[in-house]
Amino acid sequence: MATATAETILSQLATIINEVVGAETSTISPESSFSDDLGVDSLSMVEIIYAAEDSFGITIPEEESKNLRTVGNAVAHIERALADA
Repeated sequence: MATATAETILSQLATIINEVVGAETSTISPESSFSDDLGVDSLSMVEIIYAAEDSFGITIPEEESKNLRTVGNAVAHIERALADA
């Protein structure tokens, strides 16, 4: 998975978000706010993080997960984690 592009990460993450909160994948963009645009509450965010960790084979430390406010933040974090792997 180390060759994943931002586009493929976004697509995979959008699928995870859709599965957790039912947001349409076509409406999810890097600018989408998890809470304001997608209706993700704290419990759903934990589910998304666990699913992303499992899907991408990475770890998102709790202190860093608090900074993931937009889908773009999450994509950037996943990109960095994969690059460091």
